[in-house]
Amino acid sequence: MPHRLPTEDIPFDPPPPDEFGAPGPDDLLPDRAVKGRGAVSNRTGRFEREVRQRTDDGWSRPEVLAEETPPLRTTLADDATRTIIARNDSPDIPFDRSINPYRGCEHGCVYCFARPTHAFLGLSPGLDFETRLFRKPDAAKLLAAELRRKGYEPRPIALGANTDPYQPVEREQRITREVLEVLRDFRHPVGIVTKSHLVTRDIDILAEMAADGLAMVSTSITTLDRDLARTMEPRAGTPQRRLDAIRALSSAGIPTAVLASPMAPGLNDHEMESILEAAAEAGATYASYILLRLPLEISGLFEEWLHAHAPNRAARVLKLIREMRDGQLYQAGFGTRMRGTGPYADLLSRRFKLACRRLGLNDRRWDLDCGKFRPPPAPGDQLGLF
Repeated sequence: MPHRLPTEDIPFDPPPPDEFGAPGPDDLLPDRAVKGRGAVSNRTGRFEREVRQRTDDGWSRPEVLAEETPPLRTTLADDATRTIIARNDSPDIPFDRSINPYRGCEHGCVYCFARPTHAFLGLSPGLDFETRLFRKPDAAKLLAAELRRKGYEPRPIALGANTDPYQPVEREQRITREVLEVLRDFRHPVGIVTKSHLVTRDIDILAEMAADGLAMVSTSITTLDRDLARTMEPRAGTPQRRLDAIRALSSAGIPTAVLASPMAPGLNDHEMESILEAAAEAGATYASYILLRLPLEISGLFEEWLHAHAPNRAARVLKLIREMRDGQLYQAGFGTRMRGTGPYADLLSRRFKLACRRLGLNDRRWDLDCGKFRPPPAPGDQLGLF
C-alpha cells in the first residue's frame, strides 16, 4: 500500500493562484532587514530586463516564512581594470582625479552614492553592493605606469572618493597601502576619505608625506549615536573609533578634516554641531558637510531602510527631503545637489558656518603641494648626473 502523507496534521490551505497560474500582488513577500547589512533588499539594477521579487507560492508554512534570513557572506573577485586613475570635471568637488582600489563596499552604508555603480556590473545596488566586492590587485603597478607617462601633470588625487579604501578587506589585501607607497615614492599629493580606523595603520607613510605638504585625511562621521550608526553604516567603524582616528592622525602631524555627511533632515541633522565639536576636540582643523543624496536606486533603498528601521520618522524625513529638493527626492543639478534648496537647506548651511566659526574650523586653507612631484628612477633607467 503506498505511503500517505499526513495531510490532516497540516492545518494550512494554499491560496489559489491568479488566473495565469502565478502568484498575485497579495503573494509578494516583504523584504526584511538583514543583520549586519545596510540595504534591506537586493532590488534589481536599472539596466536589467527582469525584476526579481520574493513571493509566496502558497506552499510555505507561515513559520517558515517568518524565519530569519540566513547571513550573507562577502565575496571578493578581481577587477580587470586597465587604468586606475578616474577623471571627472564636476564643478561640485575639489578634485579632478581619484583612485578607488575596490568596487563595492562592505561598510554597507545605506545612503552610499556609489551604490548605483554596481548596476553597471549587472548586480544589485542593494545587498550585492555590500557583499559582492571587487578588488584591483594591480592598482599600484597601474598607478606607477600612469604617473610615468610623458606629459602627466600632477594634481591632488582623491583616494576613496567612491568606495572606502579602508573597508574591512583592506586589512588583508593591503592594496590601498601599496597605492600610498607609490604616491610617496613619486612625491604625489593625495587626499583620503574614509570611515575606518584602519587608516591609522598607514600613519608611517602619511606622516612622511604630510611633512612635505603631500597628504591629508578626511574622516566621515554621520552620527554620534552608536545605535543609528549600527543600522545606517553597519560595518563601518563606530563613531568613537573614527574620532580616535582623527586624534591619532592629527597627533602625527597629518592635516585632518571631518565630513559631517550626509545630513539627513529629521534623522541626524540635529547632530551637526555635536559632530563638529567632537571632531574639533579630537584635532580636526577642517570640516564640510553634504546633504543626503538619493540618486537612481538609492531613493528606493533608503525608503526601504527608513520603513524597516525608523518607521515612525519615515514620513517626516521623506517630506523634509522633498522640501529641500523642490518636491523631489533628488535633483542632480550642479551647485545644489550637495546642499539642496529652500528654507530648511539654508538653515542647515547657516548652522554649519556658525559652528565652524565658533570652533575655529576652516580658519586657514590647506593646499596640497604639486610642485614636489618627482618620478623615481624605474628599473633599468640610466642614473642622472645631477
